[in-house]
Amino acid sequence: MEGPQRRALILGAGGAVLLLAVLFVVVGVDRVVDALARADPALVAAAAGLGLCWLAAWSLMLRAVLGALDVEMSVPTAFLVYSGAAFANNVTPFGQAGGEPVAAALISKVGEARYETGLVGIASVDVLNVVPSVSLVFLGVGSYAATTAVGDRVGFAVASAVGLIAAIVTAIAFIWRYRTAVVDRVPGAVGPFLGRFERFDAETIEAGLADRLGNFFADIERVGTDRRRLLGIVALSLVGWLFQAAALTVAFAAVGHPVSPLIPVFVVPLSYVAGATPLPGGLGGIEAALVGLLVPTTGVAASAITAAVLVFRGAVYWLPMVIGGASASALGVKAFE
Repeated sequence: MEGPQRRALILGAGGAVLLLAVLFVVVGVDRVVDALARADPALVAAAAGLGLCWLAAWSLMLRAVLGALDVEMSVPTAFLVYSGAAFANNVTPFGQAGGEPVAAALISKVGEARYETGLVGIASVDVLNVVPSVSLVFLGVGSYAATTAVGDRVGFAVASAVGLIAAIVTAIAFIWRYRTAVVDRVPGAVGPFLGRFERFDAETIEAGLADRLGNFFADIERVGTDRRRLLGIVALSLVGWLFQAAALTVAFAAVGHPVSPLIPVFVVPLSYVAGATPLPGGLGGIEAALVGLLVPTTGVAASAITAAVLVFRGAVYWLPMVIGGASASALGVKAFE
């Protein structure tokens, strides 16, 4: 890991620790610890199992996307590779945006594919996950609003998520619409700029970048043309989101405060908006967002909510971190140097 990357990771980790510390102080450390101490071990284990089911569902997504790109992987290998990709996302700032280059390097190494193919694979999984997440937010909020008034905090979170997603989708659509111009003009601009430095050759960079961009857009088109496979991929994404929602529901039961399964259905995808921050994997930000959304929607004490959130994040963040770190080391440690 190079100096700038190391500094970004240290700063992001420091920010996450500070944010978590503030959260614990506001809620009450003693009360959170007491709630965790009383948690049902069997239900905590069940939440962890659901976290593994989520990881398995999205690893099958990655396998299906890579299959469309003629990159074959066994189910166990896909699980290990996606776990490594999740690890990369969780240790780099800005979540998926920060971890995708590392994840792409790991995929290309294990799958013996071009780097841009690996990048299309992991980026496609991240983009396609947006479709069911938005659907769950609107479905969940709509069902919740049918029986309970939606507070300002939840309304603001929904509006923020919709605005961010709309901006991302617009940017993607714009780039795709003008992809030919991107391939034609971007290498011609980047090559001469980097050529000013002695260590770079402008012509080599321009030719290599043009080739990579062309392959990148061609691979995206291949993924999008197989509609039956695409439908299956989105279905796996939906299953993964529902496993996460189930994990949070079970986490609440574990700390002795059952909640309606409907609430986690829209709160979980909403909270991931906090992952688009300069924090490693959204650590600290997602926990704070979850607590902020769950306090007005559940009526449960903030200390119990925080304990449930910690159990949930243990299942979907820390457990994949352990598995993914081991997978990354075993499958492609050089990608992380």
